Amino acid sequence: MVAKTLFGFEEILEKELQQLGAQNIEIGTRMVSFYGDKGFMYKANLALRTAIKILKPIKQFKASSENALYDGIQSIDWSQYMNEHQSFVVDVTLHSETFTHSQFVALKSKDAIVDQFRDNTGKRPDIDKDFPDLRINVHIDRETVNVALDSSGDSLHHRGYRTATNMAPINEVLAAGILLLSGWDGTTDFLDPMCGSGTFLVEAAMIACKIPANVNRKEFAFERWKDWDNELFDKILDSLLSKTREFHHRIIGYDKAPSAVMKAKDNVRNANLEEYITISNENFFDTEKNTEGPLQMVFNPPYGERLDIDLERFYREMGDTMKQKYPNTNAWFITGNLEALKFVGLKPSRKIKLFNGKLESRLVKYEMYAGSKRTKFQNRDTE
Repeated sequence: MVAKTLFGFEEILEKELQQLGAQNIEIGTRMVSFYGDKGFMYKANLALRTAIKILKPIKQFKASSENALYDGIQSIDWSQYMNEHQSFVVDVTLHSETFTHSQFVALKSKDAIVDQFRDNTGKRPDIDKDFPDLRINVHIDRETVNVALDSSGDSLHHRGYRTATNMAPINEVLAAGILLLSGWDGTTDFLDPMCGSGTFLVEAAMIACKIPANVNRKEFAFERWKDWDNELFDKILDSLLSKTREFHHRIIGYDKAPSAVMKAKDNVRNANLEEYITISNENFFDTEKNTEGPLQMVFNPPYGERLDIDLERFYREMGDTMKQKYPNTNAWFITGNLEALKFVGLKPSRKIKLFNGKLESRLVKYEMYAGSKRTKFQNRDTE
């Protein structure tokens, strides 16, 4: 199988797959391939936090013309996967000089499948772009065609708990990946000081409690497959849920917009995580650390893309607030505005290149010590 992911998350996804028990794992670009049985495919869809889709490859062939593409698609026995009364859709990804139009490839693939059914049964399956019974993925790299079944359906970032969003919500897979990159494991208190619709808060609580990422999701594509095994799925889900654990720290969210606070609370309620997460209407710049012990802070500040703000002043205030009011804190945030980082006034201890949508971004880490680092060394010198 192939798990697709976002740029920069390949190694975290590999680690997730190892922990789940996948075999023969290999990292690619924005994807990780692995082996597993049908039950493992269900498990991967339910549990992986950094996967966008799980594809099940069924055929690979070479094609240097549209006829060769048509013949290759027709060489697959489609009656194994669907019947003439069902519907399907073809999604296409291209990295090829021979095939340059994804809609043309989708149309040619569709014709090959429909013609096979018409020749064999006299009837043809329908195309349904919104709720197909079978979602087929055709990936062409130069002249190599990979045909796979999409076992997920909608992208796995559609977790099912987020009904309310603010202006620039962070994708759930991106949020989970950032949390895992930051080393979040649920062993300290957690703060998102600009929580928006609450995605970091929910994903942080799910990681801390070991709740499967997609437990709230309404449907997976494999539930419409001919070999769908409801009993096996329930067994896998029960097994995953039996591994959840209690969490004994605090997860806190602030936002200065009352509307964002309401949306975040709705989403936390939808995820059934109200007992772990508290959200309040606060301006981060007016707050200070109010927890004992180390604090993990992860957030997504505005980039100036959609919100009209004075970025220089905003990022300077962010740096001042972290430095002066949040001792003993590891602060991570993602920004698509690389210029704005200069105004934070602190030196990041880590910088990781990621993409937020199509926007090249940086995930940065700032370590706030209890008392300044310099004081520590000065004290040591005077002893």
